[in-house]
Amino acid sequence: MDKILQISNLHTYYGHIHAIKGISFSVQAGKIIAFIGTNGAGKSTLLKTICGLIPSHSGRIEFRGKEVTNFPSEILVQKGITMVPEGRQIFTNLTVMDNLMLGTFKRFGGREKGAILKDLDLVFRIFPRLNERRFQKGGTLSGGEQQMLAIGRALMTNPELILMDEPSLGLAPLIIREVYKAILQLNQEGLTILLVEQTRNVLEMAHEAYVLQTGQIALAGTGRDLLNNTEVNRIYLGG
Repeated sequence: MDKILQISNLHTYYGHIHAIKGISFSVQAGKIIAFIGTNGAGKSTLLKTICGLIPSHSGRIEFRGKEVTNFPSEILVQKGITMVPEGRQIFTNLTVMDNLMLGTFKRFGGREKGAILKDLDLVFRIFPRLNERRFQKGGTLSGGEQQMLAIGRALMTNPELILMDEPSLGLAPLIIREVYKAILQLNQEGLTILLVEQTRNVLEMAHEAYVLQTGQIALAGTGRDLLNNTEVNRIYLGG
C-alpha cells in the first residue's frame, strides 16, 4: 500500500520540555490514524511538528517519499498537508464563505477555479449546515458548526493528508457523532486522516492507533485492539 507519511526518530522540544522523544511511525494513504493519550502526552506537539508550526530538534519527516522536516507550514499546505487546529480558530467576524475561501489562499488562478468550486461542493455535501449558513458570521455558529467550518476550511486547501487536533473537544455527544460521521465520509472520499483525541469514539473508526505517553509511543495496534485493551480503557478512556 502507498505510504504517504514517514516519521523517523522524531524529537521535539516545547520550550524547555522534551515533548516528543524519538517517535517513529508511518501512515498509509487512505487510512485513519489515531493518537490518544492524557493531557501533556505530546499529542498536539506531534501534529504541530508534522505541519511545521513547531520545529523538530532532530529526526526526519517524509511526505510522499520526500523529506519535509521543518518545512514552513505554508509550503506544507501547498504540498498537501493541512491541519484543523485545537479550538477551531475560525475567524468569528467573517462569514462562513469568507472562512472557507481563506483556505484557498494558495490556489487562486484560472486553472484552479473549477477545482475550488468542486471542493466547495464537497464541503457543502459533507456539511450541509454550512451551505445553509454560508452568509452568517462564524461567531454566530454553534460549537459543532464552528468545528465543521474549521474542517471545511482545511478541505479547501485540497489536502492529501489532514491533521485534526481533538475535533470533539467541547462538543456534546450527539454533535461528536455527527463530526465523526463526517470524518468517516471524508476518509471514504480518499482522504488520509491523522487525528489526536481523548475519547473512545476515535478508536472505533481508526485503522491504526497509538497510545502516546510522555512523548513516546507506549502501545500500538488497530483501533479495535486498543479499544479492547483493559489497560487502555482504564487509564486513558475512563473505562
